[in-house]
Amino acid sequence: MSSTHASTEVLESDACYLAMKTHDARFDGSFFTAVTSTGIYCRPVCRVKLPRRENCRFFRHAAQAEAEGFRPCLRCRPELAPRAASWSTEDASRILALQAARLIDEPDAWAEDGPGAAQIAARLGVSDRHLRRIFEAQFGVSPLQYLQTRRLLAAKQLIADTRLPMTQVALASGFASVRRFNAAFLEHYGLNPSALRRAGGAEGGEGKAIEVRLGFRPPYDVNAMLGFFARRALRGVEVAFTADGKEPAKGSTPAYVRLARTLRVQQGAQTHAGWLQLRFDMEREQMLLSVSDSLAAVLPIVISRARAMLDLDAEPMAINAALHEAFPHGDGLRVPGTVDGFELAVRAVLGQQITVAAARTLGSRLVAAFGEPIATPIEGLDRLFPTPAAVAAASGDALGQLGIVRQRQAALQAIAREVAAGKLALHAGADVPSTIAALQELPGIGAWTAQYIAMRALRWPDAFPAGDIALQKALGVTTARAASEASQAWRPWRSYAVLRAWHAPSPSPATAATGSPAAEPSSSNIATAGASA
Repeated sequence: MSSTHASTEVLESDACYLAMKTHDARFDGSFFTAVTSTGIYCRPVCRVKLPRRENCRFFRHAAQAEAEGFRPCLRCRPELAPRAASWSTEDASRILALQAARLIDEPDAWAEDGPGAAQIAARLGVSDRHLRRIFEAQFGVSPLQYLQTRRLLAAKQLIADTRLPMTQVALASGFASVRRFNAAFLEHYGLNPSALRRAGGAEGGEGKAIEVRLGFRPPYDVNAMLGFFARRALRGVEVAFTADGKEPAKGSTPAYVRLARTLRVQQGAQTHAGWLQLRFDMEREQMLLSVSDSLAAVLPIVISRARAMLDLDAEPMAINAALHEAFPHGDGLRVPGTVDGFELAVRAVLGQQITVAAARTLGSRLVAAFGEPIATPIEGLDRLFPTPAAVAAASGDALGQLGIVRQRQAALQAIAREVAAGKLALHAGADVPSTIAALQELPGIGAWTAQYIAMRALRWPDAFPAGDIALQKALGVTTARAASEASQAWRPWRSYAVLRAWHAPSPSPATAATGSPAAEPSSSNIATAGASA
């Protein structure tokens, strides 16, 4: 069974049943098991008693199971599963349907009553009738049914993990009114939201952190990912913790166990600020996310951004099938993302042609000068990253005093103005080609910076900064054209190839022509390789 195909053809039922029987986390989110004797659908990793084979039906998407009248399991909680892959190199109709699903899956795009079929169709340049036809052919449900399932699962998570009033739950999960929310919940799940909270809602109250578990598919190189962020952590905004809680010695490769940071979420006219903290439970293939109570109203957005930051929705089987031959030692590597696209773009500009340490120093100075203070219970976490408005309004003299040269000042303020005006969206739901083009029209933003932003902020798995010198060296080539030619076999997973190439040692002459690394990496820590941003 392949976890990379998400169509409505008959699943390999025996393989699905075996994956469910062994609780194989590699298939988590790739299919769901509906049990006809209970009317419930579960993730493959669910630990309930194994149902009889003849009572099981298998669906690739939660929306398909719900369209058939099944309700989500209250134990394994399908809303916590990794999302299915949204990228393909197959036929145009399939690609279009997957892109539409990706827009629906992105909570940052849930303005007012959420993205409707007509709005998504206009974004993709097709008629809403054509979109509905290809979407139903691909997923077996309409775009509206798919969106409704996403909203209901988001609401279910808020009910289970927070004490938010039902009005806020309804609005945060994308419903226009409490009446619509209650009606949809009752129709799909057969009970009202208040009954679900009484059955198993979270305890706690105001001021207490919200605890959420999020699944991912193994293998996952946790220390490589946390080390990447630790090496780039800005003072006041981010803190990485080792097991002993001590500052790692210079030149060492510490084992990081936790990462915490501050976060601001703008939703319409409302601004929500707080903190989040994460650590991994490798035995359960889960990430444990703690979110401050002040961010409860935007929990679906926070969860989505945390998943993107740590690339929890990656499908290693599909990626490794394309890259393992060329990069056999990087199967656990993921592409680091971000919780704030504007912040990532600023870091990318500050990191142009300087070291990681120098970029971190400039970023920390910018935070100290223009970031807002925030109180948190975590030592060393006391500032928010500057807003686009604050950076746009900063004077050249003020930026110059931080050590930021004029060319980068112009780039930073151009990005800040575009984001503040709503002309530039830097999140996973943004249109990739048009955003890359818009970025490159700004002063001081070249192809490398635009591709790097696409890789980490837009979550584009096929980004490829071909002009990167470290990348060219790892591939054994000397020009951007040669690097791009060597990368064609790795599409649509070139972002992952970039991480593996940065991580790999220089190739020998025998392998330089193919761009394949020659030997095993000397270290598993990607924090010391690649771009400085």
